[in-house]
Amino acid sequence: MTSKSVAALMFVAVLTACTTNAQRPATTATFSGDPAHPAETAGWVRTELYFGTGPADDANAGVGEAQWREFLDAEVSTRFPDGLSVSDIYGQWRDKGAVKPERLRSKVLILLYPDKPEQRAAIDAIRAAWKKRSGDDSVLRVTQPADVSF
Repeated sequence: MTSKSVAALMFVAVLTACTTNAQRPATTATFSGDPAHPAETAGWVRTELYFGTGPADDANAGVGEAQWREFLDAEVSTRFPDGLSVSDIYGQWRDKGAVKPERLRSKVLILLYPDKPEQRAAIDAIRAAWKKRSGDDSVLRVTQPADVSF
């Protein structure tokens, strides 16, 4: 390939790159918050709590929707009044020594909050309250760092 051919190819490549970049809007991710929440984006975590509400094959057994909302109002919303998310899910797990998994109707509670000791204690209190109320042996907890922007 001649030096003129190489130069021509390089010119076409640069021209193509410029055209392609000119068509894309310049965006950058920011986690700086907004005027109402300027410093509330660092040091947050996301916690998911998994609550079994009853056998998957018996809609009348276990905890009903009204009982769940009563628990949510009394135990969760009082500790996390700024917001939360709840999803209905199907879950299963197998106890040690069991041949088949237990299939459950379940709820997953999603909380985003600043990672502080009092918040972690509130999570533990919610889990303890559910176990006491429902008789369940456990409430699965998954906590991970979260980048938050409002």
